[in-house]
Amino acid sequence: MLPKKPKRAECEPLIPPHGGYRRLKSFQLGQLIHDLTARFCDLYIPPRSRTHDQMVQAARSGVQNIAEGSQASGTSKKMELKLTNVARASLEELRLDYEDFLRQRGFPKWRPDHPALQRFKAKRCATLEEVRQWVREERRLLKNTDRHGRAQTNTDLGRSTASSVAVGASPCQSVPSSVLVANAALSLLNLCCYLLDRQIAAQAAAFEEEGGFTERLHRVRSARRQAW
Repeated sequence: MLPKKPKRAECEPLIPPHGGYRRLKSFQLGQLIHDLTARFCDLYIPPRSRTHDQMVQAARSGVQNIAEGSQASGTSKKMELKLTNVARASLEELRLDYEDFLRQRGFPKWRPDHPALQRFKAKRCATLEEVRQWVREERRLLKNTDRHGRAQTNTDLGRSTASSVAVGASPCQSVPSSVLVANAALSLLNLCCYLLDRQIAAQAAAFEEEGGFTERLHRVRSARRQAW
C-alpha cells in the first residue's frame, strides 16, 4: 500500500511564525537597561563625551537587534542568529562600560550576594519607575538604621546628588548614588546576557537541525508536489 499523501493543510508553511519579540524576557530586560542607561548617562556622564554616546548606543543596539532578529527569523534563521549575537556583543560592551565607571572612580562592584542586590533581584523591576522606587526604599532602610540619626537626602534616580548613601555599606558611609544605580544596571546586564547566551544556543541548534530558508523552501515545494 502506498503511503498516504499529506493533506494540503498539513504542509509546512513557507513563512513560519516569527516576531513576538515583545514577549521575550531578554527584550523586556533590554528595554529596561536602555531606559536606565539613558537616564544614568544624562546624570553621571558628561554629555559631550564619547562614553555618553557609546553607552546609550550600546544599550539601544542591544534591544533593537533582539527585535530585528526576531522579525527577520521568518525568512532567515541565519540573520536571526547573527542579529541576536550582535545584541549580545553590544550588551557586553555596555557591561564593561559600567564596570569601568566604577573602577576608574575607585568604587566597588558589588558581589551577587550583596544585600542590596539581593533585594533588587527580589523586586524584579520591570520599569525605570520601579528601579527608582527600589532606590527610595533602600535609602529609607539605611536612614532607619543610621546609628547617629543623621537625616539622609530624599533624592532618587531622577535627581543627581553627591551625598546619597550606598545601601549595604557600613552605616553613615556616603557614596555617590551612581554607585547604587551602576551596580543595579550590572545586575540586569548579567541576567540579560545569560538569557541571550541561551537564546543564541537554541537558535544555533535549530538552524543546524532545520536549516535556513532555502531548505524550508525545498521542503515546502516537495510537500506541495506530493500533496497534489
